[in-house]
Amino acid sequence: MPKPGVPDSDNKTKQGAWKETARQNYADLAYSLSPSSEASSQGKSGADVKVQESKDIVVTSEDGITKIMFNRPSKRNAITLQMYQEIMLALKNASRDNSTITVFTGAGDYYCSGNDLSDLVNTAGEIQELAIKRAMALRELVSGFIDFPKPLVAVVNGPAVGFAVTLLGLFDAVYASDKATFHTPFTSLGQCPEACSSYTFPKIMGSAKAAEMLLFGKKLTAREACVQGLVTENFPDSTFEKGIWTRLKAYAKLPPNGMKISKELMRKNEKQKLHAVNAEESTIIQERLTSEECSNALLNFVSRKVKL
Repeated sequence: MPKPGVPDSDNKTKQGAWKETARQNYADLAYSLSPSSEASSQGKSGADVKVQESKDIVVTSEDGITKIMFNRPSKRNAITLQMYQEIMLALKNASRDNSTITVFTGAGDYYCSGNDLSDLVNTAGEIQELAIKRAMALRELVSGFIDFPKPLVAVVNGPAVGFAVTLLGLFDAVYASDKATFHTPFTSLGQCPEACSSYTFPKIMGSAKAAEMLLFGKKLTAREACVQGLVTENFPDSTFEKGIWTRLKAYAKLPPNGMKISKELMRKNEKQKLHAVNAEESTIIQERLTSEECSNALLNFVSRKVKL
């Protein structure tokens, strides 16, 4: 684009427009040369396009929406350490693709049952190493949610447990089926809050209601979660899928840069605090995972599951 060269009363405006267009053109050119650009450019056509190959995390792009789906229905969509890496990659790709909003949901009857704890129970003599690895992966993944630049929406199609619940405090909107429930059983497992929930939950619902969830493990219905501010809106399950995706497709037609700028204005004063909370929680989680109290609680949890 030619640089405007003749000074006039609107020259500053023209210069600003030229610089912005030049920056955007450069960014578009750089991204078009990246390995993922082919998948992203296909997303423009509206066709359902996989932008990441994984059986446990399925990512599709359609109608201006990047959908990231937990896909372990036989395990109630529990999240493994490998899935942490796949979610981080999905977030990174979604932040740079041509979609307007990014949506998380679950396959099958569950949204997500939280972290898969089987490796902690089955580990023999390597708990310290695994605890460090989990804490580092957790901190990095949560940081990706804190810094994500686009509108981030959760479509909670069924029960959500643990990490899947605490992460919701970092979303911009949460829509739930009336069959969804929200449960954070950290204390019964000898663990502590994560995903900045020690900060976001008291801020969202007040300290007393947050304590009921995070300290005492109270399970909320979709309606209760909506009343307390954790859920934006809940829907009858019979009309949930059709109703929510129709709404999200309409949202995806809104000006994308305007939404990104508005989100940045709303969130920028919180980011430093959230990163500090994330770091502190991750350090404490690492300590808790190696504690005797946590080990005993996990063994009791597994033994109860076996009896069932």
